[in-house]
Amino acid sequence: MGTDDSDGSQPETRTPEDETTTQTDLSSAPSESDSTSDQDTAPIPNEQSSSTDPSSDDSSQSIEDMLLEFDQQDGLIRDRSLLDPNYVVTEDRIVGRDEQLQEVTKMLRVALGGNRPPNLFLYGPSGTGKSLITKAVCNNISRICETRDISFGTIEVNCQDLDTLGVAVYELTKQAADQAGVDVQVPKHGVATKEKWDELYRIVNENFDSVVFVLDELDMLVGRRDKQEPAFSRLLYQLSRAGANDDLTASISVVAISNDTRMMEAVGSRALSSFTPEDVHFDDYDANQLQAILRRRQDAFHDSVVDDDVIPLAAAFAAQTHGDARKAIDLMRVAGELAEREGNERVREEHVREAQEKVEKNRVLEVVRGISTQKKLCLYATAAVASQTKDGAARSTTGYQVYQYLTDTIDADQYHQETYVNKMKELTTYSLVDFERRSHGPSSGMFLEFQFEERPETILETLREDSRIDMVSSEEVQSVVKAQIRNRT
Repeated sequence: MGTDDSDGSQPETRTPEDETTTQTDLSSAPSESDSTSDQDTAPIPNEQSSSTDPSSDDSSQSIEDMLLEFDQQDGLIRDRSLLDPNYVVTEDRIVGRDEQLQEVTKMLRVALGGNRPPNLFLYGPSGTGKSLITKAVCNNISRICETRDISFGTIEVNCQDLDTLGVAVYELTKQAADQAGVDVQVPKHGVATKEKWDELYRIVNENFDSVVFVLDELDMLVGRRDKQEPAFSRLLYQLSRAGANDDLTASISVVAISNDTRMMEAVGSRALSSFTPEDVHFDDYDANQLQAILRRRQDAFHDSVVDDDVIPLAAAFAAQTHGDARKAIDLMRVAGELAEREGNERVREEHVREAQEKVEKNRVLEVVRGISTQKKLCLYATAAVASQTKDGAARSTTGYQVYQYLTDTIDADQYHQETYVNKMKELTTYSLVDFERRSHGPSSGMFLEFQFEERPETILETLREDSRIDMVSSEEVQSVVKAQIRNRT
């Protein structure tokens, strides 16, 4: 009987390269043009140069002329802020989230009387309205509190790029100071985290009656690995206990926002008992809801410049990837900008399709630029398999065989099968790929099956921008993949 391939295969004769060295981009490999001598590239004497003096070209335009010419064009987009996914729209533009909007409003409204609202945990996939609704409700509370002489503050941080608890506390302190119009009196680095907490408490106590701390993408704040619990757990504990310990005289509430529905399982018992949030779940938008969202923002464009099939198509594309409203809005923006740059008078279906390809590729490119060489090879091999299967899934066993072919072809160090599987698991954190443990009968044993969030073809195309991967013929890779798929059947 077969075994789970995550247990690994027998060691290869070659030693896996150290992870720190794999960060070097493959494209640093020398090309044939690098070996060309200076003599070969020297200009031919007496030959007239092909370059001309720009001042002698009457048709050339200065940068200022081009900018002014573009500025004078009517264009297609009237209000670009409505095509910014992070722009907080007015209440009448929020659709498909009536239940969640009511829940958040009812629980935070007690701040209008200067009282402490309950803590909240908002969870669900990316782009489903969690941050939008929180900001919209808090903005309305702030306006009403102004008329009642209540100093209400919304102190919001996105935890995605915060690496330690100390940095997170300083960022909260800075946001509180900016909103209060005062200066932070402790440095970002070089002092104990307790001093940053004390400064945060001082600013809040001196400037606010009531505060809502909004911790967006909180699950990303992991912190140092030598700690017994993640940094987000310690942050929740400290904020939740601050009021009880009289560190904060203002009424505070914490709104934790996460794409990870299981984040609370990683919160320590002390933090969990003091945080005790009310849960609000946000599910995926469906295609009809996404269409409604886009139609509420259609006035971002001038009248009658958007074809009828543009919004349904953009909504359909976004519905395929977890019903992400941000992606739907971004598709509309990119489609409009493409139409403008091409000098078109209307935004059409082909602009949406072109925007879809561009948005996908840009996102994938941003991710793969930062991953190691070995992860690129693992990802390329697995995507090559997925591109040739009917369901777009790739078995880890087949992916590893293609990975072996790639490393052999470009003479790169080769990892064991266990390490290949672990590298692919790590890539799930980039939202490029997901996996499930499967078995197709007693004879096949256990294996992992990878599914891609983006089209495998887009990932392959992006990875081929790496010069050494591009050395491998895509036709040969397809042939190897097809042979391995035939062998397993």
